[in-house]
Amino acid sequence: MKNTALTETHKALGAKLVPFAGYNMPVQYEGVNAEHETVRNNVGVFDVSHMGEFLIEGEYALDLIQKVSSNDASKLTIGKAQYSCMPNDDGGIVDDLIIYKIKDDAYLLVVNASNIEKDWNWIRSKNDFGATMRDLSEDYSLLAIQGPKAIEAMQSLTSHDLSAIKFYNFIVGDFAGIEHVIISATGYTGSGGFEIYCKNSEVKQVWDKVLEAGADFGIKPIGLAARDTLRLEMGYCLYGNDIDDTTSPIEAGLGWITKFTKDFTNSEALKAEKEKGPKRKLIAFQLEERGIPRQGYNIVDGQGKTIGVVTSGTMSPSLGKGIGLGYVPTIFADVNSKINIQIRKNAVPATVVKLPFYK
Repeated sequence: MKNTALTETHKALGAKLVPFAGYNMPVQYEGVNAEHETVRNNVGVFDVSHMGEFLIEGEYALDLIQKVSSNDASKLTIGKAQYSCMPNDDGGIVDDLIIYKIKDDAYLLVVNASNIEKDWNWIRSKNDFGATMRDLSEDYSLLAIQGPKAIEAMQSLTSHDLSAIKFYNFIVGDFAGIEHVIISATGYTGSGGFEIYCKNSEVKQVWDKVLEAGADFGIKPIGLAARDTLRLEMGYCLYGNDIDDTTSPIEAGLGWITKFTKDFTNSEALKAEKEKGPKRKLIAFQLEERGIPRQGYNIVDGQGKTIGVVTSGTMSPSLGKGIGLGYVPTIFADVNSKINIQIRKNAVPATVVKLPFYK
């Protein structure tokens, strides 16, 4: 198992560490619900340094990115970020990612930890352009400072006006006494905040100063379990659960990041799927009775026939209800459709709802 630069710090804080994507990662500190509420109401800090970072540079950097990604990266200007995915040749998804335009002809691609090697090999296999590729994953750390009090709590750590950084925009500037840090108004919680990219050698100083600056605002370290409940309440897809090599961006509801104004890997087939309509769709559902839907549970119709499977599910800490995502045939995918989740021997009634769960 690999460690992040902060693994010993997490141990000292009493975190429960679990293997995740080949790393020892903090799954929780004081408990999922308490940590979830901290982020929704105040501010929390996550160590997500297991994520991968690739630098794509050179005259043909954009050409390579346009070929492998579904969104239109030509729309990016310096200081802007974009959510995208990389389609495979068979209708599925290699990974979802965030693309940052650092400067002209230089882009940072942030990919999922479990897919670093796979993504690198995939992008390299498509690099007929001679773009320069550098894998920075082992050298950089990533902290997510999330919650409605993030701006106020972190303002003392930088000379830049944090409130001026719009959603999916970023700056490179000073933070926590370190120069040339990426401060990005992104995150996967739906409660606002920032993600901070710095070198491994710098992250302990940043972490300590973040906790110090946030102390008066109730900041706490947050584990990956609460990160999962937070993202699920927003209906954000998790690779390996809700999207993978067998799910298309169209059926996963990611048509909004799939732009047919350009050619990209498998774009013709995906365009045809969009025009025809997918046979199945990723739905969001809420249980009408007590129960917790878990990944892998069957989704059944009124006659008890299996029509799909739960890809992500939990007891929503914010709503106090069982919520989840799953794929079903398109005829069951309309909002307010009635389905059932097979929880052991019980078919628990559920309703298809519009995302996000947490508003």
